[in-house]
Amino acid sequence: MERKLTSEVRGSGQCPSGEPPADPGQEELKVRTPAAVLAVIPYLLGFHPSASLVVIGSGRPSGRIHITSRYDLPDPPSSADAAEIAEHAAALLENVPGVTAAVVVGYGSGRLVTPVAEAVRRKLPASGIELHELLRVEGGRYWSYLCASPACCPAEGVPFDTAAEPVAAEMTFAGRQTLPDRAALARTVAPIGGLARESMRQATERAEDRAAGLVASAVRSGRDREVVAVLTEHGLRAVRDAIAACRSGDIPTSHDDIAWLALALSNIRIRDDAWARMDPRFREDHERLWTAVVRLAEPEYLPAAAALLAFTAWQEGNGALANVALARALDADPGYTMALLIRDAIAGGLPPSAAELPMTPEDVAASYEEQDRQRERSPGSSRQARARRRSAAEPAGNRRARKRPSG
Repeated sequence: MERKLTSEVRGSGQCPSGEPPADPGQEELKVRTPAAVLAVIPYLLGFHPSASLVVIGSGRPSGRIHITSRYDLPDPPSSADAAEIAEHAAALLENVPGVTAAVVVGYGSGRLVTPVAEAVRRKLPASGIELHELLRVEGGRYWSYLCASPACCPAEGVPFDTAAEPVAAEMTFAGRQTLPDRAALARTVAPIGGLARESMRQATERAEDRAAGLVASAVRSGRDREVVAVLTEHGLRAVRDAIAACRSGDIPTSHDDIAWLALALSNIRIRDDAWARMDPRFREDHERLWTAVVRLAEPEYLPAAAALLAFTAWQEGNGALANVALARALDADPGYTMALLIRDAIAGGLPPSAAELPMTPEDVAASYEEQDRQRERSPGSSRQARARRRSAAEPAGNRRARKRPSG
């Protein structure tokens, strides 16, 4: 079976040397010892790693941390898998401006860590990346692959306590949180079950009936040519209002509201309008909004909200959260284009600064209006329009039985 390379990337502005960070709101840190590095890694990732290789890229100016990436350790280990991880890590670091050095930490037994550590030890210097430290961590102790002195690196390992490191207190004081493991992170976007799930199923059916009612009303009033426009108008308004409200701290809790949002976002035009409104200044607000929708949405209406959550996480430099959100999107629809694009960008090591808005909301509207005009001018446009109206007016039960198109 072919093994899929699993990696996560997190951009960061933390400064181990005390150099001021690029963004005024980011904290200044001093990370000078192996124990301090081990204390800061869970905050850089958002969780405590296990069975992982963590690569921290630093450099200009004055040792600033530019990027943190994590890889699942191959089990069983193999030289081919180890070389693949080393190649990917080196390419990642080479592509980040200013990165000249790295600290690499493997979490787990020597059987799992050593093959990958040795591959990284060979590859990074050959790629022009100075390897400042290469550690293995297990059972509250660390070992260095670069230091052979028993005075500072004894054979039994060096005990450490991350909680006792000042950097951990600084990160906590700055509002950084860390979860016990990656599974705990995945649970923050996992579907809610029980009575809430049954309530959402019923709310989703009501949302579908609401959409069908809007269509029927347009047809009865003789505006059957405007069926798609009517649905789009109501969906756009709901999503725009939700985005504006979340920026004031108002996250929807009503299952009916969330079901309507999720249904509206299944329209690619509405999804693209929402994407264009993901101003990074409000990324924490957007993250809370999309998390609420992702946890409650029915699977057929999940991919858009999950992809938007992944995008906002990428804007923040939180590759781990982006990846668990992408996993939810692609589990629901393996061909969902937006999720695939974001996944490839993150896996390729593109920094958060590359998470630019694709267009302005005005550009999105103009683009779709031009598409509508082209369809009206094309041969067979009347027949296609009638088909779209029939699809929009289709009973809700029939729509639920049909697989949603990817977007």
